[in-house]
Amino acid sequence: MSNDLDFNLDDFEPADAESEYAEQRFWAGDLTILAEHHTTPTGAHSFVLAHDGSATWGAPGAPQIQAIVVARDVNEKTFTVESAYHSSVPFAQNWLIERGCPPERAQVGGDFMKPADDLTARVEERIRASGDRYEVLDSSTSDFDPCETWTVTRDSSAAEAPIRVFLEEGDFDSHTYTLREGAFADEDAAGQWLDDRSGPLPQPPEYRGDAVALRTRAALTRSAGASATPQAGLDARNAPSAGTARRPGPGRSM
Repeated sequence: MSNDLDFNLDDFEPADAESEYAEQRFWAGDLTILAEHHTTPTGAHSFVLAHDGSATWGAPGAPQIQAIVVARDVNEKTFTVESAYHSSVPFAQNWLIERGCPPERAQVGGDFMKPADDLTARVEERIRASGDRYEVLDSSTSDFDPCETWTVTRDSSAAEAPIRVFLEEGDFDSHTYTLREGAFADEDAAGQWLDDRSGPLPQPPEYRGDAVALRTRAALTRSAGASATPQAGLDARNAPSAGTARRPGPGRSM
């Protein structure tokens, strides 16, 4: 993984106006690369996961994680660009994986914040491997106080409580973050919980009876929001220490 954003397009021309516009919008100084993969031997595709620092100064709560796919036609010497913003790294990784990026090459390494526990790692992996299971309805990122992101989704596989909230909270002191899943009957109930944080994040019905149910229930209880302020631009995986990129987080947007 390099520190500079370089899609190696010097000998290529954009295949359409959308790709030309997208290329012009990439400012290397704004993007911190979290993961990247370039196919070989033809070099037909590039996959990049990045944190867009400029999003901090945009609309409150706007997502800060950008996923980018560049496809090159090596015969015609043209390229196309597709990109999307996400509030949470696992959802951006899912987007890249669905477009052909090997899952192991979408992993975040380096000095970025680490999962605080096994439950966080399991929830992340489920999102990464979920395909089109989750329809994102709303999200928010905040990299200040609280340092958190949340994503409201509709779970097409859920028999009960299909509205799922994924809440990520960063801890600058420990340089770790937690990710928890909550389940709600409808969007209004999810929005009400995000607004008042009056109790623990409601446990998904399918967690019941699981071998880790007791640990999960305890973890969800500890994750009851201490703040009533929705997240707005989470860079929560990476603490803002000198020389270390922060990880993105929430605010109610999208």
